[in-house]
Amino acid sequence: MKIVAIVGSNRKNSFNMKLAQYMQRTYEGKLDIEILPITDLPFYNQEIELMPSETVQKFIGKVAQADAVLWVTPEYNYSIPGILKNAIDWLSRVDKVMVGKPSFIMGASMGALGTVRAQEHLRGILFSPGISSPLLPRNEVYIGAVHEKFDDAGQLVHEPTVAFLNIIVTNFISWYDQHTGAFVAKS
Repeated sequence: MKIVAIVGSNRKNSFNMKLAQYMQRTYEGKLDIEILPITDLPFYNQEIELMPSETVQKFIGKVAQADAVLWVTPEYNYSIPGILKNAIDWLSRVDKVMVGKPSFIMGASMGALGTVRAQEHLRGILFSPGISSPLLPRNEVYIGAVHEKFDDAGQLVHEPTVAFLNIIVTNFISWYDQHTGAFVAKS
């Protein structure tokens, strides 16, 4: 299954990027995960949406060709980062490549709640008419105290979290396989 991961952080040592990279390495035999860069996307502007830059076209094209999207978000001021919202805005216009495309969400933070509020906002955005992405239900991934769960080499070493992610991936694949015919193919 071809997955694109969209990470809502542009920080060099982002724990959320480490989480996406961990997912990419660990589940390589089950999921083909490509992490899409979003730091070079220009600010969404309706005046240029019909003639977007090559960077925007490539980004939208890769999302369109994917079977599903993995959203990995930090939490900034109880919500998602602006860089992530900007990427979503590009996906929600013109071709609306996210409509019917399944998603799952995870996030990590140094705090105890592990991006709960950001993910709540992200769910609302993903249900908006321009996105309308079916989400894996009842499988929330909130990784708190993340700085204690990764080693210096970027490996997730917290066994309960590793075991939990194994369950989430299995649940996502099963849910996707059960509902494949119901998802709208836009590519």
